[in-house]
Amino acid sequence: MRKNVYDHIHANNRKTLFLVAMFPVSLLATFFVVLYALLYINAQTPLEEAFVLDTTLYYLKHFAWIVIVTGLTWMGISWLIGDKMMLGFAGATELKKNDENINIYNLVENTALAAGLPRPKIFIIEDDSLNAFATGRDPKSASVALTTGIIKKLEPLELQGVIAHEMAHIGNRDIRLNMMLISGVSIFGFLAEILFRAGTATTSGENKSPLPLVLFATGITFFIFNLLIAPLLQMAVSRTREYAADATAAYITRHPQALAAALTKIKKDARVEALDSSKKMAIACIHTPLTEEAVSLFSTHPPVEDRIKRLQQMAGTGF
Repeated sequence: MRKNVYDHIHANNRKTLFLVAMFPVSLLATFFVVLYALLYINAQTPLEEAFVLDTTLYYLKHFAWIVIVTGLTWMGISWLIGDKMMLGFAGATELKKNDENINIYNLVENTALAAGLPRPKIFIIEDDSLNAFATGRDPKSASVALTTGIIKKLEPLELQGVIAHEMAHIGNRDIRLNMMLISGVSIFGFLAEILFRAGTATTSGENKSPLPLVLFATGITFFIFNLLIAPLLQMAVSRTREYAADATAAYITRHPQALAAALTKIKKDARVEALDSSKKMAIACIHTPLTEEAVSLFSTHPPVEDRIKRLQQMAGTGF
């Protein structure tokens, strides 16, 4: 049985909820394993070994509270300035409405109207490549950034498909999730360095308290999470949301083939030079803006061929 646009949207929304829930779950599980191993290795008597599990569970509860407080604090910071950070990374400037760019304004406004959303602010990235992203806390505060290249090189229907894709991210609230992921995940590397030093400084001497090992285990946990686990989950979330945004864009424009054609062109020249030093921004763009992606496991986007295939499938179910 063929999937229609609604099936794609609902399936991807369920996957995203599961993947987001895996962030705190994987962080707590990593901490448990690391601390248990360190305490067990450092236990010097059978009595100490018997209390390793109890000690690990005791500090796991405290670690959970640290994760909650740190996460909420950083979410607050991301909520306030995350969109400005993202636009700043890209060197984007707001487009002023005038006779010269009235067509792009009308195209964004009409697409937003079709999506049932307010018209977002429009930002321009001075780059001849083809790329775009959306950001903001909610639809009322949303912004869409387009490169000069994507405006010049796409046909109107193709550009409308790209804008609809970004409007889909706005309507699906992906912009909020991307803000949290881009500005939030980086904090773990910073915390890992601090806790490594704190744990190392307090493990010397005859100190019998488990606290130094707890600090050290926390540092290792954040390091592993930042280096391996978070990027994997981040990429999985991004891939899922791209499929959902493509499906929603097809629903908004009723022209899935136009978006498929746009993706074919975008793939050939998507690099945005301003984002070379801001690799985490890749998850927000319609296609990776980097010169090379890592191995496919860490790729921020699904293969363009798969996205086009899905869009063509949707075109055959009534569009």
